[in-house]
Amino acid sequence: MATLKNKVALITGGSRGLGAATARALAADGADIAITYVSSKEKAAAVVDELTALGVRARAFHNDQADTGAAPGLIVNVVEHFGGLDILVNNAAISVEQGVAVDSPDADIDEWDRMHATNYTGVIAVTRAATKVLRDGGRIVTVSSGVAARTGVPGLADYAATKAGIAAYTRGIARDLAPRGITANVIQAGLMETGMAPPDPETLAALTSSLAIQRQGRPEEQAEGIRFLVSPTASYITGAVLDTNGGYTA
Repeated sequence: MATLKNKVALITGGSRGLGAATARALAADGADIAITYVSSKEKAAAVVDELTALGVRARAFHNDQADTGAAPGLIVNVVEHFGGLDILVNNAAISVEQGVAVDSPDADIDEWDRMHATNYTGVIAVTRAATKVLRDGGRIVTVSSGVAARTGVPGLADYAATKAGIAAYTRGIARDLAPRGITANVIQAGLMETGMAPPDPETLAALTSSLAIQRQGRPEEQAEGIRFLVSPTASYITGAVLDTNGGYTA
């Protein structure tokens, strides 16, 4: 199917995990693909090779989302290379475990600041820059997490806050962008192999046992939620949260 032919999609954090799976899914639907990476240059190049083999244009851009000042330049570079922008998938994120219990170690303050910058202010910076050039009828999908609605285990308070905050932001911009026919939605993803630091085995077992579908999801499965929300058939859906987390929030 070529439902996204002549569309240009930017997927942040597209060198691995859910970002790479989303890039493949949208390329299979005909979209030209820009992905960003921070340190995985070789992995990003490999994804680009996969995408071009599907017959679409693709390019990887180095961008550290924690550097909010770099967002406008990223968008300019994407538009200069591809000639426009139709779809933004805010996928890049990091996780730092930090609890407030007496016996819980504090994260390094620089790590804590970097997580908030990457997961929250960085997403806003990229989105604000993108909306200046996003074509009417465009799509924005931001990857949140089931922990935004149900934390479930200790040590995730700050990470959960960044994800809940960006979901609220998305509901707001859905109102702002509706007159241009641009939709903005969230998927609340769940456990999967993404390349981020996995939970310790005990925590992973506890999280898996709390799911309705008691296994980790595959990135390709969760990318289908994004694929749907950026498709023409989702034109009347905006400001919504789609759970793709195996029933973690059920």
